[in-house]
Amino acid sequence: MNRWLVRLALAWLMPISALTTAAQPPSRDLVLGGDLAEIVAELGEAQRLIGRDDTSQFPAAIEALPSVGYLRQLAAEGVLSLRPERLLVADQAGPAEVLAQLEASGVTVIRIATPPRLEAIPAKVRAVADALGQAERGEVLASRLEAEIAELAALPELPPLRAMFLLGHGGATPRVAGRETAAQAMMDAVGVTNAFAEMPGYQPVGGEALIRQAPEVVIATRGGLEAMGGEARLWQLPGLALTPAGQARRLVVFDDQALLGFGPRTPATLLALYERLERLAMGQLPSTEATP
Repeated sequence: MNRWLVRLALAWLMPISALTTAAQPPSRDLVLGGDLAEIVAELGEAQRLIGRDDTSQFPAAIEALPSVGYLRQLAAEGVLSLRPERLLVADQAGPAEVLAQLEASGVTVIRIATPPRLEAIPAKVRAVADALGQAERGEVLASRLEAEIAELAALPELPPLRAMFLLGHGGATPRVAGRETAAQAMMDAVGVTNAFAEMPGYQPVGGEALIRQAPEVVIATRGGLEAMGGEARLWQLPGLALTPAGQARRLVVFDDQALLGFGPRTPATLLALYERLERLAMGQLPSTEATP
């Protein structure tokens, strides 16, 4: 097992909850945002949560909680049915009028900035820790993540490699990531070229565009690949088989939230992604490489 996978496993298996801190009074907290939920769990505070949104699926203790739906399409009735005292809310949650209605109902809404940038993760951790009264644990976790981010930034430049991130959702046409996306931030962090960086957002792309942009490797998430019908269906997308990535069957797959959620697992995941792309560029990996 290579060193980045060891680091990735340790990051997932060693929560900051091992620290001892002063006991906090119990509260009925609800978290909206997968990255925030992971931070709460990493701080050893998952037991205070009474609910989550659909993007909050890790770890198992979080996934087992009742969901109030997608964080961008909240309904006040569903949230209030869980009788929360506080909401920890990612800044993309909404609609705004629903959050205002919840506040008017007496629920404390704590908004936390969640930009999809690697360097923003430690500040996010500290904000969540402060809200939970766990500043000491938050500082330890934030410092660990800052060290991982610094290690990634110090790595040698990757050999030239054009990548494409493919986003799949159940039943929908897969979309390719362009600029101003979490996937672009992920590719920037590891230093790989986005073959579709001139295109804004996530968009469906035809076969001619795939052939013209000539990606050399496809990056996907496990959930996205499943939504597309698996790897065999992926290579059947029009034009993809005629790209360098398709001809060599170069595909790298990671967990959805770990790769794009910009939570506590993301720095270690990007270190692992860097190594896999480096080995792919040097011809040292099999065509398809997925996390265990």
